[in-house]
Amino acid sequence: MKPLNPGEAWQVGRYRLLASLGEGGMGRVLLGASPDGRLVALKQVHPGFAHDEGFRSRFRREVETSRMVSGAYTAAVMDADPEADIPWLASVYVPGPSLKEAVDAAGPLPLESIRYLATGLASALTEIHRVGLIHRDLKPSNVLLTDDGPRVIDFGIARAAEGNTDLTHTGSVIGSPGFMSPEQAEGKSLTPASDMFSLGALLVMAATGQSPFAGNSTPQTLYNVVHTHPNLAMLPPPIRQLAEPCLAKDPAHRPTPAQLLDYLGAVRYASMPWPPPVHAQIAQHKEEVGRFLAKPPPPPIKPGAGNKRKRVLITVGAIVATLILAGGTVFAVSKLTSDSTNAANRPPRNPDPLSLERLQMVDACKLLDPNSIPLLGKTTVPENNSFGTCQYQSPTGGKLMINLGTNTTGDPLPRASYIDEHPVREMKYNEKEGPACQRLVQPTELKSVLIGANVQNNSGDICQAAQQALITIVGNLKNDPAQLPDHEGSYLGSDPCTALDDATANKILNGKAIKERHDLHSCTWSSEYQTIGFGLTFGDKSDLKGTSTNVNGTEVHEERSNDPKNNICHHTWLNTATDSDAKEVLDTYYSPIGNVNRDQSCAHSLEAAKAIIANMSKK
Repeated sequence: MKPLNPGEAWQVGRYRLLASLGEGGMGRVLLGASPDGRLVALKQVHPGFAHDEGFRSRFRREVETSRMVSGAYTAAVMDADPEADIPWLASVYVPGPSLKEAVDAAGPLPLESIRYLATGLASALTEIHRVGLIHRDLKPSNVLLTDDGPRVIDFGIARAAEGNTDLTHTGSVIGSPGFMSPEQAEGKSLTPASDMFSLGALLVMAATGQSPFAGNSTPQTLYNVVHTHPNLAMLPPPIRQLAEPCLAKDPAHRPTPAQLLDYLGAVRYASMPWPPPVHAQIAQHKEEVGRFLAKPPPPPIKPGAGNKRKRVLITVGAIVATLILAGGTVFAVSKLTSDSTNAANRPPRNPDPLSLERLQMVDACKLLDPNSIPLLGKTTVPENNSFGTCQYQSPTGGKLMINLGTNTTGDPLPRASYIDEHPVREMKYNEKEGPACQRLVQPTELKSVLIGANVQNNSGDICQAAQQALITIVGNLKNDPAQLPDHEGSYLGSDPCTALDDATANKILNGKAIKERHDLHSCTWSSEYQTIGFGLTFGDKSDLKGTSTNVNGTEVHEERSNDPKNNICHHTWLNTATDSDAKEVLDTYYSPIGNVNRDQSCAHSLEAAKAIIANMSKK
């Protein structure tokens, strides 16, 4: 633990920085304190990651999932900012040495300490794997020892660095050579069994002081991991029986965390689970923290001081620019004035990434990568999806349906968790294909429309898979999601509830119409016992059924229900103003309850369709 460098920033986010805890391949770790006094280990990632948007996206997704991990043997993630100039995350501070530091100070651990360590590691992996994460970098420096057991840190974060071409090269992998699995060393797809291999290597290291695959160089160590049997000759038999099954080359032959816990059975409680030198290190860590906490905090910034500094910097920058670029000064000032004037005349853009106008244009079938939801496996996207929705198919036969604007009615759904500031609701039900679970998040602006992830007939925890999908979806929506093509004449980005004017709706319904957005691309107007609906879907001419009529140059098709008890009537037409192959099918319907005949229903539906076509021609 070292003091901060002179002139170094003393605050990140809402955390006051106290000291430096160390540096590694992913970045550096700082000791911080939150406003309520809780201590955090704040990791600032390597500056080389900051310019990589792919890293930021992966980092955001992994952090959100890591927040779901709980349990006595992990250091919970408390906060993060993937959008900061240098992305960071804060987890609960653990006062104690790493496993490496402990073994360096005390030598190999005794049998009972290793059983204690194995129980804690298996319990931590149980929690990490429960939410669909794979640690990927379980090594001695990512295991901390405390008075009441081990803590696993940095779970799920190593994956965020994968694919960063500036910090890795072709054929390289993220991880620690002596503690990674053979499949990780070869760059293959990973399963939770990869972490169990690392656990076995950690137990060997704790008992002997070194990895069972240690070589004279990194290439030699990686070769040993993939091709040679581990060196277990120095292990006491009880520890060998724990470690050897974990170190099987074939992932299918390794035990799960639950099986390892069953084998270990009940571990006897110990007030001092580690050798005395390790507990002395823990006490030293606590004393050092106390000394840094006792130092007076930096003086508070005076109100307005930050703005004043910004104004001074802008002024100095302007002077320098004038001296260097004297010939272009008039142009630069006049352009800035012109842009500012134009910006003032433009309508304000909604900054909410989950607002109606942003969600309407998102391509739902490009929100998820094939491997972004570990609990679903590698997903594929069948054809015939519509605007704002997409169905992903799991290789195990499960389905994930994304709906960027689903309407909810009836009793409020139970709250399952939060994603950022948004409450998450849950709905479970059964279908012919099997059980289903839907997790829904409420955007701040849209009161009757939610973003949903619905998992059906999937092996494993379907609600956890839905939560994992929803976290990824929201994170990608807040980043820079792929957009649907914005064609000239498209009605896709318009508010469907403005398609029909209130006066016409009130006239058709013979009363005050109650307007409600049904989803991103449809709306209803209701009065007592009757409803007018309007919606936009993807399709072509083959989707138009029934007889046709001409409405101001638009071919409109009338379709009547075949059910004698159902007097609903639809009018549909194509938006031919777009030059896209992805045609927009517009649908208006009138739905009565009571004594209204089919002809009257169709007359009301056609009247609404005429008004909507007239309104569209004005846009």
